[in-house]
Amino acid sequence: MSLSHTAAEYMLSDALLPDPSSSRAKGLRLELPSDRLLKFVTVGLPLCLVSLAFAREFSAGSQISCFSPTNFTGKQSAYTDTACWDSLIHHGFDAEGRAVTKSLWAIKVFPYSLLVVAVLMYLPYLLWRYAAAPALHSDLLFIIDELDKSYNRSVRLVQHMKKVQQASAEPERFWEEYERARRERYFEFPLLERYLSCKQHAHALVFIYILRNLLLLLFLAATCLYLVFLHLNIFFQDEFNCSIATGLLQAEPHIPPLIPCKLVFFSVFQLISLSVGSVYVLLIPVVIYNALQLCQWDKGLLSVYEMLPAFDLLSRRMLTCPLNDLNVILLFLRANISELTSFSRLNAVSALREATANKEDIDTVIDFMTLLAGLETTKPKH
Repeated sequence: MSLSHTAAEYMLSDALLPDPSSSRAKGLRLELPSDRLLKFVTVGLPLCLVSLAFAREFSAGSQISCFSPTNFTGKQSAYTDTACWDSLIHHGFDAEGRAVTKSLWAIKVFPYSLLVVAVLMYLPYLLWRYAAAPALHSDLLFIIDELDKSYNRSVRLVQHMKKVQQASAEPERFWEEYERARRERYFEFPLLERYLSCKQHAHALVFIYILRNLLLLLFLAATCLYLVFLHLNIFFQDEFNCSIATGLLQAEPHIPPLIPCKLVFFSVFQLISLSVGSVYVLLIPVVIYNALQLCQWDKGLLSVYEMLPAFDLLSRRMLTCPLNDLNVILLFLRANISELTSFSRLNAVSALREATANKEDIDTVIDFMTLLAGLETTKPKH
C-alpha cells in the first residue's frame, strides 16, 4: 500500500510545472507573425530597392544622355547633360501647335520618395510599440503566470486531497465534502477569471490595433495610387526635349532651341515601381485579414483552460462582442503558446477526456489527477 502511495506522490510531483525563468519576460512576442511579416516586407522592400537604385546611379555615372550638336566641345556636351538633368523639363507642342512644358522632377525624387514610403510604413509599428506594447506585455506576463499557477494549484490540491483521504476514517464523508466544495465553487480562481472579464470591457488595445492596421492600409493605398500616377504621367516618357539656351550657352551662336535627351536608368525605375506596387497590392488583403481576426473569438485556448476548476468563461456566456482587449490578448496568447507551459498538458487532458468512455468522470484537471492518483476506487460517480 505504501508503494502505491509513494508512486502517486511522485506522479503528482512530476505533474507540477517548474517555476518560470526570468527569460519569459524577455521572450514574449509582442507582434503577431503576420504583423511581423508585414513590417518586414513593407519597410524592407522599398529600402532594398532604393539601395539598388542608388547603387545603379553611382555605378552608371551620368544619369542622362543628351544628343548634343556635333559642333559642341566636350565641356559643352557635359554642361548640356548637367543643365538638362537639373531642369528635367520637357518642351513639346500640343495638338494646336502651341508650346507646352512638362516637369519630370518626380523621376529625380523617386528614390527619395521610396525612403519616405519606408518611413511611413514604419510609423504604425512605432505606434503599436510605444502605445500598446508595454500594457500588452504586462497583461501577457500576468495572465501566463496565473494560468500556469492555476494549473499548479490544481495539482497541489489533489496532493492535499490524497493526504486528507488517506488520513480519513470515512472515505464517503470525504467525497461528500469534495462534492459540496465543487458546488459552492471553493476551487475557483477569481483573480484570473475576473481579470479576464474586466478586459472584455476595455478597448484601448483593440483601438490601437485597428488604428495600426487602418494606417498601414491607408499608406499602402496611397503608395499604390502614387505609383499609378507616376506610370500614367511620367514613367512612359523616357525621352524628352530639353532647352539649353540659358546660362553659359545662351550667348553661343547656332544653339538649337531644343535638344533630345534620354534617361539612362528609366527602365530600372519602372521595374522598381512595378515591384513595389505589385507587392503592396498583394499585402492589402493581408492587412484586412489581420483586422478581421478581431471579429471572432479564439475560443480554442479558453476551452482548454476550462479544465481548471470553476474556470467557465465560455460556459457562462461571458464572451460577448469580440471587439475588446480580451480578444487581442487571446490572439497574442496564441502567438506566445510556447511560453504557456500548462497549455500542452491541459490540451492532453482534454484529449484524454474526449477519448475516455466515461466522460462524466472527468470534468476538471483535478478529476483527472485523482484518477491518476488511484482515488477513483472510492470516488462516487457524478
